Amino acid sequence: MALFFDGVWFGARLGERDLSRERLAARLDITTEDLALLFKDQMELSAGQVAAFAELLGVSAAEVASRAGVSTPVPSQQTSPHARIASLERRVEALEAEIDRLKAG
Repeated sequence: MALFFDGVWFGARLGERDLSRERLAARLDITTEDLALLFKDQMELSAGQVAAFAELLGVSAAEVASRAGVSTPVPSQQTSPHARIASLERRVEALEAEIDRLKAG
């Protein structure tokens, strides 16, 4: 678990998915100024924001919470089977893309 918000990791995940901070802020229903505070570890994520971050970045909520700092709550793991399958499919897709990138390099 990260002691502080891992802005480098989050920035890299946004870059991998070709997403802007503006889109992320809109998805989290916060201003870009508030998002900047998150990245500077001056504001904390709620459990709902952790879930939204995870969905947008295609990673688990636990991973987001782990990278967002010690006091970040992990949302309830009681998700629907359909949401869980969609999340796993996104993760497999991301892993396959990374494998293809590594093979090409």
